[in-house]
Amino acid sequence: MRMGEFSRRTGVSQRSLRYYEEQGLLSPARRPSGYREYGEADVVTVRGIRMLLAAGLGTAVIAELLPCMVDEGRILEPACSSMLPDLRRERARVDEAAAALLAARDRLDALIELTAESGVTDEEACATVAARTAATAPSPP
Repeated sequence: MRMGEFSRRTGVSQRSLRYYEEQGLLSPARRPSGYREYGEADVVTVRGIRMLLAAGLGTAVIAELLPCMVDEGRILEPACSSMLPDLRRERARVDEAAAALLAARDRLDALIELTAESGVTDEEACATVAARTAATAPSPP
């Protein structure tokens, strides 16, 4: 099938399909005219790429892991335990990112609470408070 039909069938934009090809994740056959020709195996590959992207993996890691995946009908599954170190490394990276996001949310919650407690609601009053604070703040060294 050609790219337009393949895009509709997989639900992945043509731009993304080209990107997957540039990254070495997808290798469609080429017609003599140069048009890409996709097969059923490519549908499975794109499903695996999307699953691994949704798991938070980058395309470089996916390129390493994708050859170790097998199609078991519903989703791609790991075919060998040699993937474990990479998967565990990526899990740790996702944990760190999640912790950073939670810390950012906590800081935002504190700012929201402090802002609500200030009782200042109009922009002119906020500007006055900000100017007064800036005037009394110590200058940097």
